[in-house]
Amino acid sequence: MSLKLYFAPGACSFVPHAMLEIAGVAFEPSMVKLHKGEQRTADYLALNPRGQVPVLVDGDEVITQIIAILLHLDTRLPKAHILPADGVARTRALSLLAWMNNTVHPTFTHFFMPEKFSDDEAAKKAIRAFAVPRYRECLEEIEALAAQASPWLFGERPGALDGYALTLLRWGGYAGIDPTTLPATWGLVQRFAALPGVAKAVERERLVLNVYQSAG
Repeated sequence: MSLKLYFAPGACSFVPHAMLEIAGVAFEPSMVKLHKGEQRTADYLALNPRGQVPVLVDGDEVITQIIAILLHLDTRLPKAHILPADGVARTRALSLLAWMNNTVHPTFTHFFMPEKFSDDEAAKKAIRAFAVPRYRECLEEIEALAAQASPWLFGERPGALDGYALTLLRWGGYAGIDPTTLPATWGLVQRFAALPGVAKAVERERLVLNVYQSAG
């Protein structure tokens, strides 16, 4: 079966994008330019009526939502070690993946897209301001885990959690969080980005890892 991944540069779709490159399997990458509204075209909405990325097409199967996509790829490509294979390590990895997706990611969304939560300008400003320290707290939790990485979050092989850590730390720069103030995570992210497969995904998405700009 053929694989096709719809991704948007810098979005959480980077995680399956990087995993597919690490796996070294043939797949068709299809860029969705969110700033141009390509996620709202009729063709894309036919794939995903929610207008979100990522979307994975595996033969006749269309899969949405990053956790479902990563679990599907983990089953499909067991040698890629996207998640730990079994046991407590797998349970802990799934717990961390769910937290990154259902807590850390939405916390950033409050900063980046406050219009999803209010149409009042004063309220949107307050939502953004409130989200930044909450997001920093989330990144500090990841920092504590990265400080114990050996060398990756779940052992000797890079996986999806390392890719998500890269995405979340990178987003922090937009919220005014200097990634170098989280040195363990920053080191993990740089190691991950340097992997040959990941570097291909980074280049295709034209990602800058550190987007932080000092207010001074």
